[in-house]
Amino acid sequence: MCLLALWRCSLYVRRMKPLTVLGIETSCDETAAAVLRLDENGPHVLSDVVLGQAVHHAPYKGVVPEIAARAHVEGLDGVIAAAMRDAGLGYSDLDGVAATAGPGLIGGVMVGLLAGKAIALAHDKPLLAVNHLEGHALSPRLAPGGATFPYLLLLVSGGHCQFISVLDVGVYRRLGSTMDDALGEAFDKLGKLLDLGFPGGPYVEKAAKSGDSKRFALPRPLLGREGCDFSFAGLKTACAREAERLGVMTDQDKADLCASFEAAVLDIVADRTRNAMRMFDPVYGARGRLVAAGGVAANSAIRGRLEALAAERDYDFIAPPLRWCTDNAAMIALAGAERLRLGFSDDLSFPARPRWPLDDEAARLRPSHKPGRKGAKA
Repeated sequence: MCLLALWRCSLYVRRMKPLTVLGIETSCDETAAAVLRLDENGPHVLSDVVLGQAVHHAPYKGVVPEIAARAHVEGLDGVIAAAMRDAGLGYSDLDGVAATAGPGLIGGVMVGLLAGKAIALAHDKPLLAVNHLEGHALSPRLAPGGATFPYLLLLVSGGHCQFISVLDVGVYRRLGSTMDDALGEAFDKLGKLLDLGFPGGPYVEKAAKSGDSKRFALPRPLLGREGCDFSFAGLKTACAREAERLGVMTDQDKADLCASFEAAVLDIVADRTRNAMRMFDPVYGARGRLVAAGGVAANSAIRGRLEALAAERDYDFIAPPLRWCTDNAAMIALAGAERLRLGFSDDLSFPARPRWPLDDEAARLRPSHKPGRKGAKA
């Protein structure tokens, strides 16, 4: 690890010139493009365009993969053009093109990755095939002051829920993850169960503010257990049973159930985070930085509980601005720029991946290359 750090430091010094990268994100139901410049003062977002698809999926109360992929095809060209226009740059001004290559809905991932490959090939720029989870893992570095390595990351989103030791770009160690449902999925399914609206997470949070959090005695799976894994399936099922027991629910019933659900979630997250801190501190000696990222990190109650927990243990709590918690291309551009600065890029044959554990990152890093030539492959 020491030799790797010294090698990376030497690369960093040699590549101190500013790097400008176009990022493309199409892994789920946001079509996004951003241009970011990375220099010795950190990242600067020059443009950030997100085209949401909620109106397309609302009738189904969930994301429909085929509809999402079609919407990406229809909207991506315009979103990329808008990002370049807002940044005031042409493709010749770019140092690289970063695109999400997975994990995610494979149809959508393919749309964005193929667009990134086409731009990289047409303009002779390096391609950065970015792991969507790495984008979230590095997104706190977009916050004012950034987040310096190493740090303990809680990644909570609609498809993922895990604790990760973020030691450097491409160097990640997973400490724990969900055994069943992701936390964002549990929020969304409760929103769908109660017919609150789509996407369900923000509606559940809003309803919980006017509810009685003690009305329903809901379970806290894995509370008090060793380790920092999560489980939310039992909590989700308990909510469904309470709704079935009540039958026709009033708005107050729904608010009380949302508040009780959120209270259970806060207890679970706090318990698991304490354990993750205990696991992280003695191994990596990085006491002092707790970072939250992913769409659920935008939940104000969860942010508040994590911030209080960090203060109790004399940690700094860091989270990206709310606009960069949910899926966005600024984090993809940042991940690409960080990799490019260290001398990494990917071959144009890099495949789209529906599944892609973040732990696999270090194994695929190779020296950078010109588009279309031999380089890092899957």
